[in-house]
Amino acid sequence: MKHIGESLEDYLECILVLSRQLPVVRSVDVASSLGYSKPSVSHAVKLMQEQGFIELDNAKTLHLTEKGKAIACETWRRHEFFSNMLVQIGVPAHIAQEDACRMEHVVSQETFDAIRRYFENDKEAGA
Repeated sequence: MKHIGESLEDYLECILVLSRQLPVVRSVDVASSLGYSKPSVSHAVKLMQEQGFIELDNAKTLHLTEKGKAIACETWRRHEFFSNMLVQIGVPAHIAQEDACRMEHVVSQETFDAIRRYFENDKEAGA
């Protein structure tokens, strides 16, 4: 996964999650979900459009492009993995969620793959 920066990854991930919960996703939904100001989200939307990660329709609804969706899905996959892993080893769920948000951005693909393989093999050995 090409690293585009934690902030943009968070925005793309948020748009993906919201698109699964809402009929349409607008900038105000992203601002509300992430707790960011509307001007901050507007700036990020412009950057994401310029980089080809999202498109806006006439109603200002946000849509992930294939490129944006690929990054969002990978970020979400990492988040879910780390969150579940941390809960499995005894970290309280709310702390696991917060830590997973940070871990999903900083771990290299090689390290992520190795950790995932280790936990998958450990589960199989314990089954």
